[in-house]
Amino acid sequence: MRCHEIDYRIVGEDLQLVEITLDPGESVIAEAGMMLYMEDGIVFETRLGDGSEAGVMSKLWSLGKRVLTGESLFLTHFTNEDEQPRRVAFAAPYPGSIVPLNLAELGGEVTCQRDAFLAAARGTKIEVAFQKRLGTGFFGGEGFILERLEGDGMAFLHAGGTVVRRELASETIRLDTGCLVAFGPGIDYGIALAGGLKSMLFGGEGLFLATLSGTGSVWIQSLPFSRLAERVIDATVGMGRLQPRD
Repeated sequence: MRCHEIDYRIVGEDLQLVEITLDPGESVIAEAGMMLYMEDGIVFETRLGDGSEAGVMSKLWSLGKRVLTGESLFLTHFTNEDEQPRRVAFAAPYPGSIVPLNLAELGGEVTCQRDAFLAAARGTKIEVAFQKRLGTGFFGGEGFILERLEGDGMAFLHAGGTVVRRELASETIRLDTGCLVAFGPGIDYGIALAGGLKSMLFGGEGLFLATLSGTGSVWIQSLPFSRLAERVIDATVGMGRLQPRD
């Protein structure tokens, strides 16, 4: 199934939104609760799956994997039923950046962390990707589950802070496990010890690092939501300790 061809613009610098223009009959799919605004003529419907499944067994298998991994079974489909182009916008649920991906230019496939997906052109296949390596699953920061986006249209991810795209050419890069946003085909994802015992215990970088090797694209976020939440909780607890007692 070929993806719908959609136009878009990203608005803002730090707290971004993506505004998508749909021609008559075009659709975009998104995670529930991400819509910011939509113009008259846009109608939306919550459906099982992404709509790309060709047969009943394929759809049941896709839904079954989402049930087993705790992922939502439903995606919201937004369609322009007007005779003129109409716009719908989506915003990320926390401060950060929106990453536009042209899947046709990326080999038709991108693997991303499970909470990074924001929206995509209708026809994009959103597949749950299990981590085959036990160590990667336990210590990789994203558990056993990643999401694989397949198609030939536009898809949009969101990530915390600034997003950096690195192009690897038969090389390896290591990064904090929570900072990985996505990687393209040709990249092998694994986990390695952060260093010696002293470095692991007192270095502040955690026990494990993500390793990405091969030739292809890697997207890295500067401020994972888990790190932001941890700092907010620490600050809140600290402020609570300073409150005067009655």
